Amino acid sequence: MKVLGIIPARGGSKGMPKKNIRPLLNKPLIAWTIEQALKSKYIDRVVVSTDDPAIARLAKKHGADVPFMRPDKLATDKAKSIDVVSHALLSLPEKYDYVVLLQPTSPLRTADDIDACVKLCMSKGGNSCVSVTESEKNPHWMYSLDRDGRMHRLIKTKKTIDRRQDLPKSYALNGAVYTARIDWLSHSKSFVTDETYAYIMPKERSVDIDNDLDFRFAEFLLLRQ
Repeated sequence: MKVLGIIPARGGSKGMPKKNIRPLLNKPLIAWTIEQALKSKYIDRVVVSTDDPAIARLAKKHGADVPFMRPDKLATDKAKSIDVVSHALLSLPEKYDYVVLLQPTSPLRTADDIDACVKLCMSKGGNSCVSVTESEKNPHWMYSLDRDGRMHRLIKTKKTIDRRQDLPKSYALNGAVYTARIDWLSHSKSFVTDETYAYIMPKERSVDIDNDLDFRFAEFLLLRQ
């Protein structure tokens, strides 16, 4: 089974300009993901998909391949990850069995996490497996508001659950690892369906950097390590 690792890293970011090459401790943010991807026992090739020459240069410097540049239409904040993956697969002459999408905004994810997710997918004979972490806020205690500001439970139950210990566990995507069979992904057009298996990661490795506070928290956790 041949496995392709894809790291998507566009140049534009409204929330955090040049986020993917911003120094996190002693190296650019994207370098943390490249290094762990290269350590993976399953990934045969690590490719960075980017529209930015500066990101491309840094990616090559840290050992990743940049065999193509991403077109502008796939480098907007509205571009979908599945379209970026599809473009990468069509741009490469080599054929692969599995693809692993690794977002650079998850710098605390390790090679062991990558391998465990891929192994789980293969061992289950599954079509896809993605990383999740236990939710801090349980959806049973979440509400929507109507136009008058009145509260309505998101999950309707006959009996109100008042104790946290009685709540069923819930999990959220943490954005760290997405694995799928390529032939299945070409039809599903999504890494996550009812067929998807979950690889559970601890909260301390599930930081997904979306803003400056997330960035500082990632620095804090890395310094503790």
